[in-house]
Amino acid sequence: MLAMTGRVTMLGISRWTGQGGSYRTVQRLFCTLLPWPTLFWTFFHRHLYRPDDVYLLAGDETVIGKAGDQTYGLDRFFAGLVSRVIPGLAFFTLALISTQQRRSFPIQVEQVLRSEAEKAASRARTAAKRAPKSAEPRKRGRPKGSKNKTSAVILSPELLRIQVMVQAQLKRMAGLLAVTYLALDGHFGNHPALHMVRQTGLHLICKLRCDSALYLPYDGPYQGHGPHRKYGPKLDYRHLPDAGLKQTAREGLIETRIYQVQALHKEFNQALNVRDPGQNQPTNPDLGACRPVLKRSEPGL
Repeated sequence: MLAMTGRVTMLGISRWTGQGGSYRTVQRLFCTLLPWPTLFWTFFHRHLYRPDDVYLLAGDETVIGKAGDQTYGLDRFFAGLVSRVIPGLAFFTLALISTQQRRSFPIQVEQVLRSEAEKAASRARTAAKRAPKSAEPRKRGRPKGSKNKTSAVILSPELLRIQVMVQAQLKRMAGLLAVTYLALDGHFGNHPALHMVRQTGLHLICKLRCDSALYLPYDGPYQGHGPHRKYGPKLDYRHLPDAGLKQTAREGLIETRIYQVQALHKEFNQALNVRDPGQNQPTNPDLGACRPVLKRSEPGL
């Protein structure tokens, strides 16, 4: 890895080379096709891998601002650091996270290249959000001519790209390292992303919205008619069930309680293993109470 000052160009890199290096040397290096995923994995397995450690597979997207119009893959992407869409380049990275060392090791990096169909769909969604809503109230009942929605899950091009990367990496690690979980950020806390991850044979660790409508499973008696009830009471984040309390820690005047329950969501077709590590209760009532935030969903159990 090269850390340098100044403009990151081939000419700028050549000024940092030692004896025998030149601008043409850097050009030849960038024109050489190298199997970077295989090189990353080989280096990790031979020099960094620990057999007694437990690893998680994680993925995240990085956006780098870039001006101009000639750079390959230049597009407009959402940058989390500035919380807005900027022109630049986007890269999706897969990394192995060591649970004992608490370190991540990048093993695959791919540039995000959106097709013209994706760009058109993105522009259509933006225009639909900005379009003024109709002032006429919607009529009661089902609209005439409407059809039933299909239950099939359609994966977006973004999810398909990630699925191909994950499947290729699992094939590369087969027989050498087995992983169970794929960790993604809150952007992928939805049913299509869960469906994509389950197709690869992994379980998803992700963040849900703090206001997600979760329900406890119904455990009451059968009403005697109709289908069995599936959804019980709605999960109240301010009053979590005592049966889900897993750990309590106290630091000064702050007491932290960690809960873990199995809950249902109407947009997911299976139960979610939900963990809430953010409920802080002051031991002094005069300090008030912090609202618990739902941090992690580990579907697939």
